[in-house]
Amino acid sequence: MRTRATEMFGLDVPIFAFSHCRDVVVEATKAGGMGILGTTRLDPEQLEQELRWIDDHTGGRPYGLDLALPNKMEKAQPMSERERVIPPEHIRFVDELLEKAGIPTLPAHEQEALRQQRVGHRLTAHGGMELIEVALRHPRIKLVVSALGVAPREMIELLHARGIKVGALVGSTEHALRQKAAGMDILVAQGMEAGAHTGNIASMVLWPQVVDAVAPLPVLAAGGIGRGRQMAAALTLGAEGVWCGSIWLGTRESELSPAMKERFFAAGSEDAVQRRVRTGKQCRMLRSAFTEAWMQPGAPTPLPMPLQSMLVAEALARIERAGHRDYLTYYVGQIVGDMKEETSVRSIFQEMLVELAETWERLDGQLSGEPGSVS
Repeated sequence: MRTRATEMFGLDVPIFAFSHCRDVVVEATKAGGMGILGTTRLDPEQLEQELRWIDDHTGGRPYGLDLALPNKMEKAQPMSERERVIPPEHIRFVDELLEKAGIPTLPAHEQEALRQQRVGHRLTAHGGMELIEVALRHPRIKLVVSALGVAPREMIELLHARGIKVGALVGSTEHALRQKAAGMDILVAQGMEAGAHTGNIASMVLWPQVVDAVAPLPVLAAGGIGRGRQMAAALTLGAEGVWCGSIWLGTRESELSPAMKERFFAAGSEDAVQRRVRTGKQCRMLRSAFTEAWMQPGAPTPLPMPLQSMLVAEALARIERAGHRDYLTYYVGQIVGDMKEETSVRSIFQEMLVELAETWERLDGQLSGEPGSVS
């Protein structure tokens, strides 16, 4: 395939695969697309380890990084300050919720490891620059994308000076124009169907709006993409490629536990709900007893980012460790309704491209008007 996105990065196909898992990044890159590593859970030392591993397994092919740099956020805080900065009624609500469900506490060493974390630091300009300094030691990184806000000018200039393209995720034309003015090389128009942090505009409406607003800047389409027909729609609406995240969560390479994957495979698209209970910002995740408890009368209002993350970090770790099926939740988009069994990154690439080709053939037959051209 040939689009401006494939030419920009020397790719075989314009599929950009976002994941927090290095195995997914590697497999997507080897399949001819571009793996994009999410960095919000990594400190500089951990990022260095991940990037070395990716470098050793991608055969010199280009890959990218994703940073979250919200424009509006409360001050980053160490987890050791949780009881001081979080309202006691919020802590009590979470503690009582897990106690009622019979979810055990974490072992002492895991509790202590959590208390050493500084929640929100990686979401700041300073924290992001620490990660960028690591990234600059790895020349196969050819794209850095920011989410939730505009990257600092000094970061953009530094990346450009090293020949690295800079992009951003956007959920409206207003966001897109702001990012274009900041000097982005490529944008990702993410519809509300996507997993994790999303806006309120559906993909079919958002994609052409952003394409028209920022032309000739290339745009990738995101939000609800996991099949070839969806990829065909994105390209038809003016995108130069697609950005996929949720679809990789059901693969054998993903970071998820078997129990969490089984929850996905049993879910429908309507089970991917927008809530603020995980980070404090609107975020699409799998519906569970934990997410819905916050919607009940008398439940506290979720706190701003990153305080909400501080509040629920230990609770989510306890739920994951216990494997409590009813309470398990994770970021995922509405494409979860198409995820029925464990597969692989490579097979998803193949299935998407085969269905894309079949879709183009069908469309070509419809447009040709020749008798018998449409099967």
